[in-house]
Amino acid sequence: MLFSDADITAIWLTTKLAFVVTLLLLVIGTPIAWWLANSNSRWKSPVNALVALPIVLPPSVLGFYLLIFMGPKGPLGELISTLGLGTLPFTFSGLVVASVIYSLPFVVQPIQNAIEALGKRPFEVAATLRAGPWDRFWTVLLPQARPGFLTAAVLGFAHTVGEFGVVLMIGGNIPGETQVVSVRIYDHVEALDYGSAHALAFTMVAFSFVVLLALYTLNPRAGFTTAIK
Repeated sequence: MLFSDADITAIWLTTKLAFVVTLLLLVIGTPIAWWLANSNSRWKSPVNALVALPIVLPPSVLGFYLLIFMGPKGPLGELISTLGLGTLPFTFSGLVVASVIYSLPFVVQPIQNAIEALGKRPFEVAATLRAGPWDRFWTVLLPQARPGFLTAAVLGFAHTVGEFGVVLMIGGNIPGETQVVSVRIYDHVEALDYGSAHALAFTMVAFSFVVLLALYTLNPRAGFTTAIK
C-alpha cells in the first residue's frame, strides 16, 4: 500500500486546513488589501510591514510568539477561555488561526497589487452611474482584479499546505487532529522509514508543481516578483 491510514488522514487534514484557511484569508485579506491600495494614512507603511512580516520571520519564531499569544495566559487565550470556547494550542482551530496569520501576505499582496494596477478610474465611472459600494465590488473589482484574486487563492492554499514550523509549534503532532503532511513526513524520517517519506514528499512536490503550473497557465503574468512585493 502506497499510503498508510495515518498518511491518508494527514493528507485529508492538510487539505481541509488549506481550504478553510484560504476562504478565511480571502474574506479577511480583501478589505486589508483594499485599504492598503487606497489609503494615504501614515499607518500604511507600518501596516504593510506588519502584513509582510511572516515572509521574513523564521516560522519557529512566529510559531513561538503565536503559542504565547494563544496560550492560556496570552491575550487571545484568555479571551477564548473567558468565552468558554476551550483552548487554541494543539487543536485544529489553533492551526487555522496560526495559518491565517502565517499565509496572510501571500493573499493580501497579490490582491493589493491587482487593485493598485486597476486604479481609481473604473470605480469613479461606476460611481457616476450610481453604483453603490457593493455593486462596485461585484461588478468592477472582482471581474477586473480576478487574476489577482486567483493568484492570492492559489498561493494562500499552497503556502498553507507547505507549512511545517508554525504548525508544529502551534499544533504539535497529534494524529487525526494536528498532524499535517509536512509533520507526517518528519515522523517518517525520524523513524528511518524513507520509503513512506519519499511517497509523501513526492506527492507534495507533484502537488506544488501542478499548483504552480495551473497558476502560470491561468494567469501568465503571475509570479513571486509580481504577486509578492
